[in-house]
Amino acid sequence: MFKILLMGNPNVGKSVVFSRLTGTNVVVSNYPGTTVDYTKGYTKIGGEEVEVIDVPGTFSLEPKDVAEEIALRMLKEEKPDLIIDVIDATKLERGLYLAFEIMERFDYPLIIDLNMWDVAVSKGIEIDLKKLREILGIPVIPTVAISGEGIKELADMERIKKVIMNKGKKSMNEHLREILRRIKDEEVVKDKDG
Repeated sequence: MFKILLMGNPNVGKSVVFSRLTGTNVVVSNYPGTTVDYTKGYTKIGGEEVEVIDVPGTFSLEPKDVAEEIALRMLKEEKPDLIIDVIDATKLERGLYLAFEIMERFDYPLIIDLNMWDVAVSKGIEIDLKKLREILGIPVIPTVAISGEGIKELADMERIKKVIMNKGKKSMNEHLREILRRIKDEEVVKDKDG
């Protein structure tokens, strides 16, 4: 069985992505010894059994509250096959901070879900997906979780297996500053409203 952790900042639509991926086969639990809830669900993707865990929202892997401590503990203890980092497409830089921390500290395969893509478009924010994918070297999937747009692409088992197979082939921490510089220099994100 594959295990996927859904990570991300609070209020990025992670729970909606979780619901879209798992449907109704869901268990809500308190993390042992705490009152912090997390949700676990099961689904089939491409004929494979998959456990999906919706990790409490966190801005950083340097915890500032109990929820963030639990997120870090789950990242260490759950040993996922894949992490899907859900990012608010209108706040790409803030969301990438957590993705970079995960890349730097853990060797887990990672896919980025740029959720709220429709809101970014309506605000005149243009994100060059091709450049972003090339610079990061990982899949970046735009979604609108509320409507389900992009969820099928996010849950593509062929892509998931490919990401898992490529695990460890690229040492991200050596390249993080270069990645950030390229994202800015190559204007991956353009805000029409300035």
